[in-house]
Amino acid sequence: MVLDDSDMEVFEIEVSEHDVETPHGRIHCTMKGVPKGDRPVILTFHDIGLNHKTCYDTLFNHEDMHEIMQHFAVCHVDAPGQHEGANTFSTGYEYPSMDQLSETLPLILKHFGLKRVVGMGVGAGAYVLAKFALDYPAMMEGLVLININPCAEGWMDWAAHKITGWTHAMPDMIISHFFGKEEINQNHDLIATYRHHILNDMNQFNLHLFVKAYNSRRDLEIERPVPGTIVRTLKCPSLLVVGDSSPAVDAVVECNTKLDPTKTTLLKMADCGGLPQVDQPAKLTEAFKYFIQGMGHMPAASMTRLVRSRTASGSSVHSFDGNRSRSHTGEGSRSRSHTGDHQRMRTQSQSADAANNSNVEPAVLKSTEVSC
Repeated sequence: MVLDDSDMEVFEIEVSEHDVETPHGRIHCTMKGVPKGDRPVILTFHDIGLNHKTCYDTLFNHEDMHEIMQHFAVCHVDAPGQHEGANTFSTGYEYPSMDQLSETLPLILKHFGLKRVVGMGVGAGAYVLAKFALDYPAMMEGLVLININPCAEGWMDWAAHKITGWTHAMPDMIISHFFGKEEINQNHDLIATYRHHILNDMNQFNLHLFVKAYNSRRDLEIERPVPGTIVRTLKCPSLLVVGDSSPAVDAVVECNTKLDPTKTTLLKMADCGGLPQVDQPAKLTEAFKYFIQGMGHMPAASMTRLVRSRTASGSSVHSFDGNRSRSHTGEGSRSRSHTGDHQRMRTQSQSADAANNSNVEPAVLKSTEVSC
C-alpha cells in the first residue's frame, strides 16, 4: 500500500524512549504518542522470550490500529534486560519477582504523569498487569489479558525444567509456551523465526533470569465474587483473549471462572495460534475497539473492515456490553485455511451449571464468551 504525504502525516506518531529508575533497577519504556487530557494511556507488557517490539509491533502497526493510536498514547514496558541492546546483568544482580515487577508500574505511571491506564499484557506480561490491577485498582481502567495464567507453575513443570537443564531447554520451553503441538509440527517457518529470535536477538543471561522469575510466580489468588461476599478479584472491565490452538487455553478458561462475570469477556479466536496479536491483529484490533467503546471511549470509532466484509461473511457478534449486535470479520490474509464455522461469530453465556444462551441478561451473573 502506498500512502501519500497527507496519509503519512496522519499516522506519524511521536516516539520517545525512557529509562525509569525503580528499586529493582532501570525499566526501559517506550512512549508512542502524547497522553491526551483525561484519557487513559494504553500500557503494555510483553511475554517471556519477547520484548515490546517483537510482541506488539504487528498489532500496533496494523492499519486498523491507526484510529486507536490517534486517540490514545501507548506506553510499552520492557521487563528488565529484555529490550533491544540490553547490557548483561552482573552476576550478583537479583532479578525482580513477578510481584516486584508489578510494583514498578506505579513508578512508571508517576514518571510519565499518568493517573489511569488500559493494560494489555501477553503471558508473563498479562500476569504482571493483573497483579498491578489487583493491588492498584484505581489506576487500571481496563485490562486486555492475552494467554494469562493466574496460577503458580505446577511442580511437574518445575521438575521438568530442573531436570532437562536451561542451556538446551530454554528455547524449546519458550516455544512450547507460545505454541501448541499442532502449530509446532506444522508451521516450521514460524517456529524457526521465533527460535532464531530467542537465540540471537535476546540477551540469553537476562532472558534466563526473566524466565526463572516467571516460573517462580505465585498464584494470583483471585476468586469469582458471590453476592454478599468480599473477595480478591479484578474490579475493572477485562477482556481475556486466547487462540483456539494455544497451549494457554485451559489456563485462560480457568482465569475466566475466577473473575467477575459482569465485567469479563472471554474471546476465543478460532483458527488462531498461540500469539493472537501476531496471528490475527485485525480481529484483535476490532475486539479492542469494542472493548474501549464499552468503557465510554471512541463512541464514533469507524469499523471500516467490518463494513467491507459484512456481505461476504454475513456474521455478527454480540457486543461486549451485552446490548447490541455488531458485525465481525475474519482475517484478511491468513497462512491457514478458513471454514465457515471459523468465520462465524457466536456468543454464549457461561456459568457453572448453565446451558448455552444467546442473550446476556445484565441482571444474571454470567460471563460472556465470544468465539471468532
